[in-house]
Amino acid sequence: MAKSNEPIWWSLFSAGGMVAAMIFPVLIIITGILVPFGLIDDDPLNFERIYTALSQSYLIKLIFFIVITLPLFHWAHRFRFTLVDVGLKSISTLISILCYGGAIAGTIISAIILLRI
Repeated sequence: MAKSNEPIWWSLFSAGGMVAAMIFPVLIIITGILVPFGLIDDDPLNFERIYTALSQSYLIKLIFFIVITLPLFHWAHRFRFTLVDVGLKSISTLISILCYGGAIAGTIISAIILLRI
């Protein structure tokens, strides 16, 4: 039986979907509604405060890394299958390389940026 790397992509897809479903709505409500309308204080979202927290804690860097990278893999998997379903099955290998390569590149870039802070 041939081995497949499909379970890896599906697990990253599902983890990214879970992060997007649980974290993004909260971030949108806080940064898009509550702070702009003055319903909560914007001091916790101060750039210097966030930068200091990132520079002092690897746990916060890990949380940022997860919130950034897992949705990238969710996007890559969903976009790949969308393009294949639209009729680009003949170039599905190229689509896979571009989609997952983009997610991997985004992961590497975010890791480098977070580790430099």
